[in-house]
Amino acid sequence: MKKVVIDSKKLAFDDFFQVEEAHLRYELFNGEMSRSVRRFSLERGNSVAVLVYNLDTQKMILISQFRYPTFKNGHGWLTELIAGMIDPGEKPEESARRELLEEAGLTISTFEHVCDFYPSPGGSSEMIFLYYAEVSGKFALYNKTGGLPDHAEDIISFEMTLEDALESIREGKIIDAKTITAIFWLENRLLKKSHL
Repeated sequence: MKKVVIDSKKLAFDDFFQVEEAHLRYELFNGEMSRSVRRFSLERGNSVAVLVYNLDTQKMILISQFRYPTFKNGHGWLTELIAGMIDPGEKPEESARRELLEEAGLTISTFEHVCDFYPSPGGSSEMIFLYYAEVSGKFALYNKTGGLPDHAEDIISFEMTLEDALESIREGKIIDAKTITAIFWLENRLLKKSHL
């Protein structure tokens, strides 16, 4: 790994999330050190997301909820995977189980790890741990509404076919990065299975 020298850092904002301000130098590709630069990082912790696929209906179980940061761009209510922040001391799989129960009433014990990624590495340290789970029978039963009232969460759950989801991405109706990533991953997985 290349060298990074942190000359100073402090919290510029500390509330629901934190914003860290740092003055640093980093090793350039030519081996020299950069000049001192000022950088900010949104520190909100890591999160999990789960793509749930109902084998009985051949549909994904998705959710919709209000997201204030997207409101100024003319959106607000987004179609998303079931997801949430990893609480202190939790492992990602534990957080995934908790979020599935809180948001949709789903009890799932086994997941397939898909990948980990930074949704916005230029501004945030958050990493998303993406999982996949297949459900059927009684394990595919979910609550139509969910969320934690004390967090002012108002969530609806619904099912969508892969074809409808892909069309929604093309039409700009599904615009959440983790959800788009998971949908394309599922499309690839099903295409590979169909060629076996």
